[in-house]
Amino acid sequence: MSSYDVIVLGSGPGGYVAAIRAAQLKMKTALVERDKLGGICLNWGCIPTKALLKSAEVFETFSHAQSFGIKTGSFSADFPAIIKRSREVAEANSKGVEFLMKKNKIDVIYGSGTFKSANTLTVTDKDGKAREVSAKHIIIATGGRPRSIPGVEMDGDIVISSKEAMSLKKQPKSLVIMGAGAIGIEFAYFYNALGTEVTVVEMLDHILPIEDAEISKALERSFKKAGIKIMTGTKVEAVKKLKNSVQVTVSKNGKNEVLKAEKALMAIGIQGNVENLNLDAIGVKNERGFIPVDAYYRTNVPGVYAIGDITGPPLLAHVASHEGTICVENIAGKNPHTLDYNSIPGCTYCHPQVASIGMTEAKAKEAGYEVKIGKFPYTASGKARAIGAREGMVKLVFDKKYGELLGAHIIGEEATELIAELGMAKALEATPVELGKTIHAHPTLSEMIMEAALSADNEAIHI
Repeated sequence: MSSYDVIVLGSGPGGYVAAIRAAQLKMKTALVERDKLGGICLNWGCIPTKALLKSAEVFETFSHAQSFGIKTGSFSADFPAIIKRSREVAEANSKGVEFLMKKNKIDVIYGSGTFKSANTLTVTDKDGKAREVSAKHIIIATGGRPRSIPGVEMDGDIVISSKEAMSLKKQPKSLVIMGAGAIGIEFAYFYNALGTEVTVVEMLDHILPIEDAEISKALERSFKKAGIKIMTGTKVEAVKKLKNSVQVTVSKNGKNEVLKAEKALMAIGIQGNVENLNLDAIGVKNERGFIPVDAYYRTNVPGVYAIGDITGPPLLAHVASHEGTICVENIAGKNPHTLDYNSIPGCTYCHPQVASIGMTEAKAKEAGYEVKIGKFPYTASGKARAIGAREGMVKLVFDKKYGELLGAHIIGEEATELIAELGMAKALEATPVELGKTIHAHPTLSEMIMEAALSADNEAIHI
């Protein structure tokens, strides 16, 4: 039986980062993976979806080329080629992780791992051959999978998950998306941009429910303008699969409506992959499909840890990576800072993009803060005008008493890149003065952050 200092179970952005950091800290490390290195994120999530969204964005740019003074002939979207490119991007990234494992001398063991004891795993490969490996510390990083509405089965053909949505052989003419979180909204944008008739059904009162309501409403207006049907405050009552189509019965204010489409996409959330790990045998608790942990990702069983989606929200790749690093550094006795879950950036890569960090205006008020708000619209940005991206705004939420940046919210071009500056500002406890007096290059989109900060004190120059 092979013995290690650390074994990581699962090679997603939490698992492989944890393994690399453990190897950097001179611990003998193994990584157990039942499928492809990189997990869902690299193979069926973050990376391939961004490749799809870029194709949709390029297609839209061609559609509006004349507004940039460019004449184009006839063109069309090659759906199979778009899917193929996305898969190639994912494959390249997975190979990149394989290189990193070799570089850091991490043993990769392919197979499904189950606990024999708190310090021993039985790993069974695809041929049914089993081996045992042991370690002083075992980190569970098995991630999550799409959750379904009770009583509704995802068959991968008519009722699909995000995995099938990014690998369909043929573009559907119509699609009902159940759930308006980041996953549902990104696919709504992608398929609508390529010409699919898209309907989004959301049980809560606005799309992207965790985002600032003003930002969500701005995105909803944009989506409706693009021809996407948005149904908020609407509950899915039933899903009926037909031979080549689906009927989704929804209700709002006591009235039922039947939506018909070629396919239905389930995008209501994620559940943890806690099954088949034999957790009960070693006494590791799990609550509603997630494993509870402390600030250093220790479970209730000594020597067993859990990071990433398996521990519950926020279900984000960058959170999993940081959790993995903190977990391993604590194992190594480095006394790392714990993660500030109030300062996690969230990004939705539709068009216009949405990005945020910290509290929404409503949450800040609920927490008892008296707030002051700074806003700046893309329409007033010279750079936004120049690149044809006049839709959107930057919204900053400050504590009125001390000036602390409580939250930042952006909708518009490159929002997912711009949010990083505000993450740094929040970490450094910046006020409107620091943000507003920091010189930003002109012309840039980032100037809008400066102007939004200035506007909180009624000092904005360009509005």
